[in-house]
Amino acid sequence: MRGRRSFLRGITGAGAAAVFGDLTTAREAVAAQIAATPPLAAHRSPRTLANEYLLDPDIVYLNHASIGTIPRVVHEAHTRYLALCEANPWLYMWGGAWDEPREAVRDAAARYLGATPAEIALTHNTTEGFNTIAQGLPLGPGDEVVFSSLNHPGASVCWHHRAQERGFAVRQFTFPIADAPSLTTHDVLNVYDEHITPRTRVLVFPHIDNMIGLRYPVRELTDLARSKGVEFIAVDGAQAVGMIPIDMHALGVDFYAGSPHKWIQAPKGLGVLYVRRAVEDTLRPMWVTWGQERWAGSARVFEDYGTRNLAAALALGDAFDFQTRLGQETKVQRYQTLWQHARSVVEASPRLIWRSPRSWERATSLFAVRCATSGSRRSTALCGPIRASSFAPLPTRN
Repeated sequence: MRGRRSFLRGITGAGAAAVFGDLTTAREAVAAQIAATPPLAAHRSPRTLANEYLLDPDIVYLNHASIGTIPRVVHEAHTRYLALCEANPWLYMWGGAWDEPREAVRDAAARYLGATPAEIALTHNTTEGFNTIAQGLPLGPGDEVVFSSLNHPGASVCWHHRAQERGFAVRQFTFPIADAPSLTTHDVLNVYDEHITPRTRVLVFPHIDNMIGLRYPVRELTDLARSKGVEFIAVDGAQAVGMIPIDMHALGVDFYAGSPHKWIQAPKGLGVLYVRRAVEDTLRPMWVTWGQERWAGSARVFEDYGTRNLAAALALGDAFDFQTRLGQETKVQRYQTLWQHARSVVEASPRLIWRSPRSWERATSLFAVRCATSGSRRSTALCGPIRASSFAPLPTRN
């Protein structure tokens, strides 16, 4: 076996060196392109920023909290990495050239999320993250998982499925969405306080839900749950990662899953999962292979670390860098401006009703509007959720 490995190293050495060199050159070129991108504050018109994207100029893309589009530079980086892959597929997967770049992506994700690299797993989407949590936690008869009707199915269905196998209880309560416009932090905490019981071992909620765009008071809700004996806090961050600043250690949660193809504007089929170091050993991996001992002590054990689309994973790092280059604070200010404009348009119309929080503290640039169907505000149909981009074509989010 040792002789065969030495032989393979000998005949592939020159090719491996070329792959390392080509990949380094490609990464440096992409980094230079991102550094040359004007920050958001420099774009005085939405049309100038639109040039950084591939969207058809004849459309205004309203994706209703679903899926985004990637910046031109990230798309070009992705295709460049793919071309390198296909130039020598064996070295691409097994030659080691991509190991350090992949870990650089983990570092970038950790910086963006306020975590350590060892707490970040690179997954495929939020749903995979929650399946990992639901399957891996040691739950059984007598335990209870609680979440509201605002939970996305990707963070909900997995609990029902595992409960049938292992005997724990799942309780979903109805969130009072009719009260959304006037909700305060105190109101949100009261809603959950009423539904957490002594049996509740896991509490699940979104950082920002995809129906009314409520921004949850994550730290306060986590503290409330801990005070009532809840052991594990799992947060769906699909709509938050890239929309608002996030600091995992400040939030105090145990698990946080996100889908960067939304607001980070990364290639599709990529996710991030945060696992707090203190609970990592409690969670069993969803899939296992040769890397368990090698990656012990790191959230890396929760990844599918067999054959992966590493070209897309590297482009994820570029997407994080692009969003950082735009400027998080300026993005949030722009979102708030668009949100305020949207509210003014809705509230000035006799046929439209605002159905999301009216306070920016609890609101986001994702919101719901009701449309009167018979000229009266009493007869309505939901025409949301939509994003602030509905009112100004600014592709700083997906």
